[in-house]
Amino acid sequence: MIYCNEIFSSIQGEGPLVGRRQIFIRLAGCNLACRYCDTPTGYNQYCRIEKTPGGRDFFNLPNPLAPEQIAGLVRHFNPSLHHSVSLTGGEPLLHPGLLSDLIPGLPATREGIVLETNGTLPGNLEQVAGLIDYISMDIKLSNTGQSVPWEAHRLFLTLASARRVFVKVVVSRDTPPGEITAAAGLIAQINEKVPLIMQPATPAGGVRPASPAVMLELQLMALQYLNDVRIIPQTHALMRYL
Repeated sequence: MIYCNEIFSSIQGEGPLVGRRQIFIRLAGCNLACRYCDTPTGYNQYCRIEKTPGGRDFFNLPNPLAPEQIAGLVRHFNPSLHHSVSLTGGEPLLHPGLLSDLIPGLPATREGIVLETNGTLPGNLEQVAGLIDYISMDIKLSNTGQSVPWEAHRLFLTLASARRVFVKVVVSRDTPPGEITAAAGLIAQINEKVPLIMQPATPAGGVRPASPAVMLELQLMALQYLNDVRIIPQTHALMRYL
């Protein structure tokens, strides 16, 4: 049985898959507490289910949900018209056993399964990596309000690089430039072809985005290490709908 916060259809708002239509399964629970987090991470009594794909017309189902129940709800969104199913959170890798039960029963989309993760649980990734098609991995910088888990990120990316993976960093006004070069250097040590997405922080929890001029300067610094460094804001935040 799985605790979910939301199941809905929308476009991906972050990273290189931005604009792609996805079915989102937002799992409950997280092992971090980032200052700028904009999504619910706790274990709620109910899961919100969208009635109409993209309609934002939700009804509630009691938690937890059975894997086959989730698969039936996903089927309702016509998966063949979607790029992928996004397993997001919270932190989905808190529940590797549940993911192992859930993913094989999900109906097919055009490109499979995307895992959105904070990149801190390499052992749990190892249990499910073969079921995942894309991995969207964060490197969590000090603007989260916590120390940067460099070693966990290194181990995680080493495993994730066997799949299609891209890395995202949230950049705020107070992000030290050294953290950007350290993140880029870490990626380059493992695979310099892995894309790095620099995402200006969306204001939340007292965190403010870096200026466009600073973002461009930091991008040039990262490009000294990597082939592909992109600046992509949160599209869903700009649209104020998703």
